[in-house]
Amino acid sequence: MGTVIASHALTQYVPLAQELDNNKVTPGLIGFVIFAAIALSLWALMKNMGKQFKKIDFEEAPDPAGATAAPKPSRGLRAHREAQAAQAAQAAAQDNQTS
Repeated sequence: MGTVIASHALTQYVPLAQELDNNKVTPGLIGFVIFAAIALSLWALMKNMGKQFKKIDFEEAPDPAGATAAPKPSRGLRAHREAQAAQAAQAAAQDNQTS
């Protein structure tokens, strides 16, 4: 008896489905709103991730050979890289003076 009701329902809705043009079906306003919400949340997450990466402050493990420790960066990866570049420049200048 369940199959009779299902087949009757299908025969009622088949003409409605045939009226739809497959080339004109779009996601509509709801699809746009969902896409915009996802895009906006992704933008906010990327912006926040950039802030968090700028806050990263780490200190590398000391060199076991007894070399002088690099100064602790004031803040963030950029400051750390600048400190490393300055230390490398000092080491190169000392090597040039001894040669």
